[in-house]
Amino acid sequence: MASGDKKNSKLEEQIQRIVARLDAMERRIEGSDGCHDYEDTGDGVECCGLPRVPTRELETGIDPGRESLIRSIEKKWVNGTELKYYFYSDGVWGGAADQQQVVKNAFHMWKEVGIGLSFKEVQSPDESDIRIGFLRRDGSWSYVGRDIWRQPDTDRTMNFGWHLSGQNGLDTALHEIGHTLGFHHEQQNPFAAIEWNEDAVYRYFTGPPNNWSRQKTFHNVLRTLDPNSVDGSNWDPDSIMQYSIRAGLIERPEQYRDGLNPELGLSDTDKDRVRVFYPPIDPRLPELKRYQAEQLNIEPARQVNFVIKPRRSRRYQIQTFGQSDTVMVLFEDNDGTLEHVAADDDSGWDRNASINVRLVRNREYVLRVRLYFSHARGETAVMYW
Repeated sequence: MASGDKKNSKLEEQIQRIVARLDAMERRIEGSDGCHDYEDTGDGVECCGLPRVPTRELETGIDPGRESLIRSIEKKWVNGTELKYYFYSDGVWGGAADQQQVVKNAFHMWKEVGIGLSFKEVQSPDESDIRIGFLRRDGSWSYVGRDIWRQPDTDRTMNFGWHLSGQNGLDTALHEIGHTLGFHHEQQNPFAAIEWNEDAVYRYFTGPPNNWSRQKTFHNVLRTLDPNSVDGSNWDPDSIMQYSIRAGLIERPEQYRDGLNPELGLSDTDKDRVRVFYPPIDPRLPELKRYQAEQLNIEPARQVNFVIKPRRSRRYQIQTFGQSDTVMVLFEDNDGTLEHVAADDDSGWDRNASINVRLVRNREYVLRVRLYFSHARGETAVMYW
């Protein structure tokens, strides 16, 4: 064989080895459940680790039934909210355009389920609700639902700690956005009745590549959620919010002793759940007129929507009346985009939701009121003056 042919043959072998190595790395990425195979060793899985936040305080001695309704939806958004998201594109939190596009596609997929929420990219963190970073080795995570409003404007509310590639990368983005919509990890659903090999779980998650503390492992895996916070919904092992679980971590159900691997993409149950909380909204809204009370004749977890058209520019009071727990949010219609103006949540306390705000003549505002709890249907009303 000529020396030139030998060189070409060796070069082709080297190229084939490089291609095979790249293919292996791509195959090791698993993202449908907020986890992915660790790229450096291939012997562990990095998973979504939710930040810990304090439990919201409620009034002492609150009725258990009332607390149950409050806890079930306290992190959910009022339906019809436009959530604005911002990508860090430079600095230590910056992400490349292709990584940002994966997350944009995931927002689009959630919207296409047919929900009343909407999403809009903005160019400044000051304008945003959701601030998305791409800091490697910081894990993938998001705050849950309205907890993102409790974070400083200079902080991230979501991060992607590994490269988002293919369908699996898209599913990682779907998982984190699911948290922002107010959904928790599915393996913590109390109706799953999972019996864990706790020693194995702690060994696995406290080791590389996660290197979590025992407290963080408990918070994200072993902790069973309050039944009130999952709305009585059955466990869905194929949910986008379900971890992939390695063999040996689950004792029961027995069919998952050899591991649990959710199907890729949003499950039918995921789609049903998100539509329960965020159904499509009729754009034709009734007008809430000054000094004219409107009854909130709705069931818990449902909401009513009004348009407000002030005749004068001045400060107004908007308030609910009656024995109820509500969250009330006011938006200004800015050429079809609803800009958040003010909000109040009276749930768990002996008072009514109230907003005191300056409204401008000839501008339109949208008021959304979601009911947590009412002592008697039809006894709650809203009015502005």
